Amino acid sequence: MQVTVKEIQAWLDDFARAITDNKDYLSKLDTPIGDGDHGNNMNRGLTEYLHAFETKQPTTISDTFKVLSMALISKVGGASGPLYGSAFMKLTKVTKDSTEITSTTQMAQLVEAGLAGIQARGKAIPGDKTMVDVWSAVVEDLKNNNFSKERIEMAKEQTKELQARKGRASYLGERAIGHIDPGAASSALLFQTLLPYLN
Repeated sequence: MQVTVKEIQAWLDDFARAITDNKDYLSKLDTPIGDGDHGNNMNRGLTEYLHAFETKQPTTISDTFKVLSMALISKVGGASGPLYGSAFMKLTKVTKDSTEITSTTQMAQLVEAGLAGIQARGKAIPGDKTMVDVWSAVVEDLKNNNFSKERIEMAKEQTKELQARKGRASYLGERAIGHIDPGAASSALLFQTLLPYLN
């Protein structure tokens, strides 16, 4: 496996496209348990990333993650911007001296660092019905060489049966059960678009 800055940038391009294609779906998920704007917010952040990328032309993995982080923090409303922004800011630091990612172990370490950024900011743990449920599952699957589209989908779907303990959905109590967490769904898109670059 050899994931260079070129592959990282292609992955984030694919993620931006997946968010645009699924923005209505993400906002629909957010309507019963949140503000109903997760898809539009994420789309605004990723559109800003593409624009900033063209302007800044980052040439390293670390700088690419930094452009994404700043775009998400500045343009995505609600909790998602700071949470995603914190994840990628953490990746900026851990990839500072990296020119490529050469193993799934290394990728697991990166995702784990991003997860630590999310948890430091949002204080959620697995089972709280948040994006953490997908990120933590992906870390384990990468460590166990079990990373697949089906596993990502499963982690996302499992949030449906959880009662939310963080964020706006937590105010709904048991009424949040039966709905997929929108942050988990956008995180699933992030990792599904990563898959082709790890083969």
